[in-house]
Amino acid sequence: MSNYFYDMIPAEEFAKLPYLPTVSEFVDWMAGTYADSPAVCDKDKTYTYKEFAERIARRRSFIEAAGLPKGSHIAIFDRNSQDAIELFLAVTSAGYVAMNLPASLPAPAVVGSCRKFDISAIFVRDEFAPLCADLQGVKVFPASSMGETGAPVAKIDKEQPAAIFFTGGTTGAPKGAVLTHRALMRGCYNAIFKPGKVIGVHRYICLLPLSHVFGLIAGTMGCFYTGNLIYTCEDMKATIGQLPRIKPTILVIVPGICDILAGLCKMYGPQFLGGNLRLIISGAANVPPRLVETFTKLGVVFTFGYGLTETANLTSANADAVTHPTSIGKVYPGQEVKLVDGELWVKGDNLFSGYYHDPEKTAEALTEDGWLRTGDLVHIDGDGFLYITGRIKNLIILSNGENVSPESLEEPFYADPCVRDAMVKEDTLNGNPCIAVEILPLMPAFEGKPWEEVVAYMEALVAKINATLPSTHRIMKTTVRTEDFKRTGSMKVARV
Repeated sequence: MSNYFYDMIPAEEFAKLPYLPTVSEFVDWMAGTYADSPAVCDKDKTYTYKEFAERIARRRSFIEAAGLPKGSHIAIFDRNSQDAIELFLAVTSAGYVAMNLPASLPAPAVVGSCRKFDISAIFVRDEFAPLCADLQGVKVFPASSMGETGAPVAKIDKEQPAAIFFTGGTTGAPKGAVLTHRALMRGCYNAIFKPGKVIGVHRYICLLPLSHVFGLIAGTMGCFYTGNLIYTCEDMKATIGQLPRIKPTILVIVPGICDILAGLCKMYGPQFLGGNLRLIISGAANVPPRLVETFTKLGVVFTFGYGLTETANLTSANADAVTHPTSIGKVYPGQEVKLVDGELWVKGDNLFSGYYHDPEKTAEALTEDGWLRTGDLVHIDGDGFLYITGRIKNLIILSNGENVSPESLEEPFYADPCVRDAMVKEDTLNGNPCIAVEILPLMPAFEGKPWEEVVAYMEALVAKINATLPSTHRIMKTTVRTEDFKRTGSMKVARV
């Protein structure tokens, strides 16, 4: 087995971090191992791991008193608050199945989600209570609810479902990916691997939505697994403004937020990051090499990786972004990978068990012998680094029958420091099919320049890239955007 990940952290720390296959075991271990260390800061009050675990236990007792059968589905409808974090750990460690609902859901979607995913109870933030007024047959509780005394963790089999996560919402009706305790906790365990010391040395911020596996697993559970302190984030804009006060040492964020921070550093200076930031972990969308260069110059180690909701988020990671800026890294331990007609297939403890009440989609994703068809086209170099070359569902079929990956055509655009985002797609020109590109400029690079010069730069860039392509692959239509792309919840460019 590769030592790429094991060698990232000191051996004496690695020896103290066992893989725990259920949330129940994890919560008890966390409380005992890091008892007096700071765990969560909710606004102005900081709770130790012992206090944090006691609050989770009191929430378990409240849930137990609700009289729901074990295994019932319980939704959490909140922002990234301490309530939401504690409720997730309480629900899962009490033997129920948690589902974090995105804070942006409108009332009809809340009702539809509760019906589709058989939600028996929902814990709701006060401001969202009106959105739950039409729920039928669902017990509704305030997110602040907890019992007077604590209840112990439940005895749970690692193959029991722990949580359901939304996935696939950009290409149709969202599905619910079911993660067992085994899968969820393998993802959480993989989140411990970061360059340098990891135990009790970091200050995190819960910036990414807990309804997304990247935010929950890499950004929150990874913090608790290594005994670090996390600040809650009920308002992302306000929290980013508090970076100089919070002084984070690590940020788990998406590339869109990286761009925002890079702009703020240019405006206010590097001290805007607080002065102690040493590591950024980025993911959930394409990471342009310019971001690696920008933050490396600021003295911040920039890492990123690749994962799916169906793989408990973490499949591969790249801690060598400076030397391999276009690679998604190497595969985490405990997984097998293989390429089938260029498509990445994955197998391991971190795989989901299927889509809730959707056997047809489950069969499309999972083979009978347990391999996940990721839908991503990749190649692997001689050193084991993975590179995404495209996505099967996005392929453009040329008139000669050849397949073209839009992602492969987008890559040179992302290598240009004046491009923020780009999307290649099939379009028409003079009534004939063609390959087109929409480009979103990185406007700070054109400060003081007229718009015509921005357009001319992008058209010249397209011509430069076309000169490297076969005639059948050339981009024939260019649009330079003045407005941002429509984006997914993880700030990816939405292909519509």
